[in-house]
Amino acid sequence: MNELRAALWRSVRQWDGFIALGFGSGLAPKAPGTFGTLAAIPLGVLLSFTPMPVHMALLVGAFLLGVVVCDRVGTRLGVSDHGAMVWDEFVGYWVAIAVLPAQWPWWLAAFAVFRFFDILKPWPIRPLEKAFKGGLGVMLDDLAAGLLTLLILWPLSRWLGA
Repeated sequence: MNELRAALWRSVRQWDGFIALGFGSGLAPKAPGTFGTLAAIPLGVLLSFTPMPVHMALLVGAFLLGVVVCDRVGTRLGVSDHGAMVWDEFVGYWVAIAVLPAQWPWWLAAFAVFRFFDILKPWPIRPLEKAFKGGLGVMLDDLAAGLLTLLILWPLSRWLGA
């Protein structure tokens, strides 16, 4: 196990690392962002059933928490946006499903579209990723991917009468 991998395993045992590494889902050896987004689905489903003001407050809190924990863990690792830090995927996915119908087809569609945007990083995602550093930079690009996903799927859900 190389030094960085050992540091990741040490980080997941600390409160901030446990959160930043998506409860350990970011330690997947391949496609940690995808595994992080998959791990976000159960909590996202629960969030879907909360009253909208509570839901929005939890999203804002999760985003701010992510800025702090991703900054701390990135600093500790010496890699500001390490792929194992997947809390940003959690929050981005939760934003993507925030006002979608609370139904599996929409949650799965949001997963696919969000991963598409998060991987390809079309405008404005990549510029955001490059413009901001530290925890804010880690969180903003996935927030943008979540918002773009929502901007596509929400009107589609309305059009389909879901």
